Amino acid sequence: MLALANKIAIVTGASSGIGRATAKLFAEEGARLVVAARRQAELDTLVAEISDVEGTAIALAGDVRDEAYAKALVDLAAERFGGLDIAFNNAGAVGLMAPLPDMMPAAWHETMDVNLTSAFLGAKYQIPAMLERGGGSLIFTSSFVGYTAGMPGMAAYAAAKAGLIGLTQVLAAEYGPKRLRVNALLPGGTDTPGATTTTPEARAFVEGIHALKRMAQPEEIARSALYLASDASSFTTGTALFADGGVSINRT
Repeated sequence: MLALANKIAIVTGASSGIGRATAKLFAEEGARLVVAARRQAELDTLVAEISDVEGTAIALAGDVRDEAYAKALVDLAAERFGGLDIAFNNAGAVGLMAPLPDMMPAAWHETMDVNLTSAFLGAKYQIPAMLERGGGSLIFTSSFVGYTAGMPGMAAYAAAKAGLIGLTQVLAAEYGPKRLRVNALLPGGTDTPGATTTTPEARAFVEGIHALKRMAQPEEIARSALYLASDASSFTTGTALFADGGVSINRT
């Protein structure tokens, strides 16, 4: 039995990295997908790859900071597939890295909007759609940064990702009685285009701060997202689930 048979899912940030790997895994496990990101060409390639292995996906490009786009994704899921069961709100960006006194308000707000406000907008429309189906699984990609570690120059990113933990907990408490589970996924360093390091020394440093002494592959994080999306996590809600290679506990 496929883990997500007969489920309908939205995955944002699906054009590359964790989002792309998760969309492909969800499709392999039987979900029908709406995949979202800014880049239409990359989304079209993803849809073609999913179709090649007899999966089902449609793409809608846009900006997750746009409320109309958040609504359009849910509307598309309803129109094409009949509703929504799972939402993986994965889109995000590190944003400007700088000491706080040097950061302009515009840069702060941009990082907040991409990482936190986008999650609010997504959930605003995803929750009612899931409740119409009798519940579901709502997932946010947060980070160990701002939760178990403070990284210099990352104040805006840390604040936004920590905000997702609070959002997760409140929504889990509000909608648990209606069979809607809400969780945050906290990856460690992951080998994605958005996390490419500039030098071998920088990559070695990032690998070294993890207990496993390496970065994750996107597919490894996708498997944790699958756990949260599926009935395997039927009694899991309000959690900050680490898939961080031990970076949160490592001191070596």
